[in-house]
Amino acid sequence: MKNHTMRRALAAGAGLALAGTLAACGGSEAGGGGGDGASADEIEAALQEGGELTYWTWTPQAEKQVEAFEAAYPNVEVNLVDTSGAADNNQALQNAIAAGDGVPDVVQIEYQSLLQFQLPGHLTDLTEFGFGELEDLYTPSTWGAVSQNDGIWGLPQDSGPMAFFYNEALFAEHGVDVPTTWDEYIEAGEALQKADPDVCIGNDTGDAGLATSLIWQAGGQPFRAEGEQVTIDLADEGTTRWADMYQRVLDAGILCDIPGWTDEWFAALNDGTIASITFGAWGPGILEGSVPDGAGDWRIAPMLSYDGTPVNAENGGSSEAVPADAPNKLLGAGFLKWLNTSDESIDEFMATGGFPATVKQLESEEFLGYESEYFGGQAINEVLVGGADSVVEGWQYLPWQSYANGIFADTVGQAWLGETTLTDGLAAWQAENVKYGTDQGFTVTE
Repeated sequence: MKNHTMRRALAAGAGLALAGTLAACGGSEAGGGGGDGASADEIEAALQEGGELTYWTWTPQAEKQVEAFEAAYPNVEVNLVDTSGAADNNQALQNAIAAGDGVPDVVQIEYQSLLQFQLPGHLTDLTEFGFGELEDLYTPSTWGAVSQNDGIWGLPQDSGPMAFFYNEALFAEHGVDVPTTWDEYIEAGEALQKADPDVCIGNDTGDAGLATSLIWQAGGQPFRAEGEQVTIDLADEGTTRWADMYQRVLDAGILCDIPGWTDEWFAALNDGTIASITFGAWGPGILEGSVPDGAGDWRIAPMLSYDGTPVNAENGGSSEAVPADAPNKLLGAGFLKWLNTSDESIDEFMATGGFPATVKQLESEEFLGYESEYFGGQAINEVLVGGADSVVEGWQYLPWQSYANGIFADTVGQAWLGETTLTDGLAAWQAENVKYGTDQGFTVTE
């Protein structure tokens, strides 16, 4: 019987370290999964013949995608496992790899975590399955995220080009112009506070994911990884540009001290306490589903710039990959390819707010012309796709980004508490990451 109910995977342990140090790889190449490739015809034949595979994900659209896949390939049974979220998913995958048991055939992995599993050799190089031919299907930034270190380690599921989401009615009520640059953002934040001390232009308590996206948007390239060689420079030109600007934001006191994704945060968005958010293109679904009182009031604008030049970054986003120890790589590769290339699958993903990484869907007239009732009839995808076109290429995460994000609060995050400056916090974050990476067996330079 087909499994159309998402089963929940429970992850043991609270912490998440690098998924196997380099020293523990037993001399394997910094890649994974060799010698199991197949042609497109062989993959299709395997799908027609059928079998069983396991897919781990936290994507809400997965159940309908699996139903559509099994209708197209009735001889394949997909065991769908809900891993709750990125952190739980990574921990569960790490545990399965360490135990040598229970590794899925296909698994969702955030872009920022791919290297964490790829470098120790825990992912299959999809070049073996001819996936290099798929490059032109995806936006450059998302393809760049999955194709590093001379291999293809996953296929892009979605993208998260940043944009400026703002409560137009709130700005109008207080007679404050909607900002287009970071300088104007600070001015608008001060004007809103003057008009109503209870209103903040935004909120941020020191979110590592937001900070790295904003560093990327400022032109920073602080992390470079090529195999076991890692360079960290959190004082490069772009990172410094962000730190100087954002220190002014913090010093101005224009942000609410409300953590994101909490009940308090959603309440503040609903009642007009928070006037804007900068986050990824997946944002419309969040506001529509959880901020009902803002219907008709919110709008989306291009990401704030430094000097009027459109420059952007990604915030969030995931791929799907085939683990090196997957029991059925051939079926896994076939399902993965269908999942992230077929119109039927991508349409299901988009139907409930997923923002695709595929050029075809992003450029379609229907997608671009969609007018959102929640956003006052605005053609929001025109703005979001425009943001995707201006994403700076070449960004890389650390091979241990999950760990790095975990220590962000104790280093850079102290600047939000007034205990240090962003510049000094970044220096402390760099020192801690250099030590950690070296302890994990990487050659780390500054």
